[in-house]
Amino acid sequence: MTGTAPTLVYGSLAEEAYHLLRDRLVMLDIAPGAPINEAQLAAELGIGRTPIRESLKKLELDHLVVSYPRRGTFATQVDITDLAEISEMRLVLEPLAARRAALMARSDVRAELAAKATQIGSMAGANEDKRALMDYDIDVHRLIYRAAENRHLEETLVRLDNLATRIWCLVLERLPSVSEHITEHVALLEAIVAREPDRAAALAEAHVTHFEKAIRSVL
Repeated sequence: MTGTAPTLVYGSLAEEAYHLLRDRLVMLDIAPGAPINEAQLAAELGIGRTPIRESLKKLELDHLVVSYPRRGTFATQVDITDLAEISEMRLVLEPLAARRAALMARSDVRAELAAKATQIGSMAGANEDKRALMDYDIDVHRLIYRAAENRHLEETLVRLDNLATRIWCLVLERLPSVSEHITEHVALLEAIVAREPDRAAALAEAHVTHFEKAIRSVL
């Protein structure tokens, strides 16, 4: 018994570090190309350097950090030219996730989806806090991926959505409006809750298409 407890705590700390650092990297709170200082992060987060190091290994698989021998670890650059390849995959997988969510979502998750739709619908006309709106976008997508009940699909889409969000953050101040993109989620969430897989898939495809067009319009 004494040998198992530290592993459980360690795993929890590594996972906590991973999620904290992932969201900072996705939202560009850690700037592209910036060095990752393990000792500084450990002190800041109150987490040991070993869990930090383990989280960075996972973040490298997510293409959010890159390590160079004898140089260290850095936040990856955001390459706008990746948009086409990311969108190509999302156009296939986002409708699949939406369709599966409409068919497979458990009752408790369906209730979360309905609550999120109501929450976003109540934002209509509110002053546009772009950062807060982007947080909503991330929440909605991750919730739909979870509702799809396919962990491999979920992991792939979270990774792709993270990379797409980094591109979005890079051009955020040039976009005339973010709220319209966010409110598109209401109809999508409602279709999933109503168990309408075809409609949900079509709305998800349209959402990805609109996203790419919006980004390209300011490049």
